[in-house]
Amino acid sequence: MKIVYFTHSLQSCWNHGNAHFLRGVLSDLIARGHDVRVYEPINPWSLTNLLADAGEAGLEPYRRHYPELSSQSIAPEIALEPLVDGADLVIVHEWNEPALVAAIGDVRRRGGSFRLLFHDTHHRAVSAPDEMTAFDLSGYDGVLAFGETLSQVYRGWGWEGRVWTWHEAADTRRFHPPAEEGARSGLVWIGNWGDGERTRELESFLFRPAAEAGLPLDIYGVRYPDEARAMLAAHGARYHGWAPNAGAPDIFARALATVHVPRRYYATILPGIPTIRVFEALACGIPLVSAPWEDAENLFRPGTDYLVAADGAAMTRHLRALAEDADLRAALVAAGLETIHARHTCAHRVDELLAIARQLHAPAPQRTAA
Repeated sequence: MKIVYFTHSLQSCWNHGNAHFLRGVLSDLIARGHDVRVYEPINPWSLTNLLADAGEAGLEPYRRHYPELSSQSIAPEIALEPLVDGADLVIVHEWNEPALVAAIGDVRRRGGSFRLLFHDTHHRAVSAPDEMTAFDLSGYDGVLAFGETLSQVYRGWGWEGRVWTWHEAADTRRFHPPAEEGARSGLVWIGNWGDGERTRELESFLFRPAAEAGLPLDIYGVRYPDEARAMLAAHGARYHGWAPNAGAPDIFARALATVHVPRRYYATILPGIPTIRVFEALACGIPLVSAPWEDAENLFRPGTDYLVAADGAAMTRHLRALAEDADLRAALVAAGLETIHARHTCAHRVDELLAIARQLHAPAPQRTAA
């Protein structure tokens, strides 16, 4: 198959979590012999911020770990027909500009032979629905939504029968336990500060419990304002700034455990959607403790693959137990790896995507008169 993907950025993972998953999926497609083309806008927001933060050196980990991947930058006024010529499947990510989303749909509507999918990996459908309903998807064949509760939103918007739940997953080619175990100590958390939608939760389920458990805490991520850094310092946490996603396995390999603190929308009105970090952490073989989060789709085995803390006091108890009990850590690692390898690798998601593509290209069923 020839598959074309329009992304916000393939090169940059700076505050762009979808790049993690996209890289793994595209790598697997290429390994299977598919023809993959990727387009991104000139100077996308994520790449601009990465270069300002880390310079050209910030791109080196992506280039080194994903030599098979490449993307072409396109100007807003570029003709789209040549970019999708001969494609079997075209996917457009929701971080693209509405004008581009509509223009690609228009190419499809005017006779494009490819099948066209819109890929939604964010909570804006519930947090900013006006932004999402402003997209002209009238030329699209369907929607890929990264959680069932998000799929339900699209069904309510008239996409019944044309929306597929397509969760993120771990790229196990790169995200796996270290070949040789070394010394581990303390906690690590890799995540961005965002727009304040989980500030209270981070303090209650991460910063304070780590300090109370007597465990050093290392923080990696971007968009931490001065008040956030002051909060980290007050709790004794060490802030390291941006880290390339390709470097996350090495960071995880140095820590005893990590913590999942879902953004508020994923803990409330979009339950069942874990962040990519849950998949990646379990794939790397690091014990994980989660703040309250409803696994509405039974993706994992709460209490077996990871521990769940109902409140800050429970989080502190779990962290102390992990620090003191090597057998508990080993059991969580084994269970988490088992679930990832059985259900949640990028190879699994490619299988799902190819099945969706076959469904889209299948001839319509013959209808008989009543």
